[in-house]
Amino acid sequence: MWMRKLERSDLTTIKAKKGWLKMHLILFGPPGAGKGTQAERIAKKMGIPHISTGDMFREAAAKKTELGFKVKEYMDKGELVPDDIVVRVVEERLKQSDCEKGFLLDGFPRTVFQAEVLDRILERLNRKVDAVINLEVGEEEIIRRLSNRRVCRVCGAVYHLIFNPPKVQGRCDKCGGELYQRDDDREEAIKRRLKVYLEQTKPLIEYYRKKGILVDVDGNKSIGEVEKSIEQILKEIKD
Repeated sequence: MWMRKLERSDLTTIKAKKGWLKMHLILFGPPGAGKGTQAERIAKKMGIPHISTGDMFREAAAKKTELGFKVKEYMDKGELVPDDIVVRVVEERLKQSDCEKGFLLDGFPRTVFQAEVLDRILERLNRKVDAVINLEVGEEEIIRRLSNRRVCRVCGAVYHLIFNPPKVQGRCDKCGGELYQRDDDREEAIKRRLKVYLEQTKPLIEYYRKKGILVDVDGNKSIGEVEKSIEQILKEIKD
């Protein structure tokens, strides 16, 4: 069961805003919430593209357009891509034909400003966000998940000491490389990341909650249980 059951008014609002052949979704979640895993599963089951800012940036850079060169310049420097460029990349992506039947946005918007711009972009495309799924996971659980992650120095394979441990402690199953803990997976770094995330997303969550299209999902459960909760939400929206 998800944390905040959809009220009748929420369902009415969501249903009134959508054409029932398409779904345009946004997925929120803090680091370690399993957002990427759920996004891939939802998008695959619904037959809609999973669009992440990272994927969009890499795609734009690969195309070697003027915009792509600008994106690559910031990525190569390890700097955040400015809002005006992010918005242009998102708009270009949403105009592609595979987004006509719907999409799932992951990693965008990150600010209320970006959310407002997204609304204007979708209005021009004669579309609207149908639902925003907010994965909620407690701080202790996030620290448990991320602090137990290990990465192979050689091939980059990812392990988890609890959920997916290597066969030989400290060694990669695939290549035998040394496993290490990333700096941003240490407890203090995780707490800083969570603080930034909460500061950024709190206004966004309220923005979409006021629109009546945000649903909180208990992300503390297993991957399968969280997936079932999201599926049930989407079924209620469609019914």
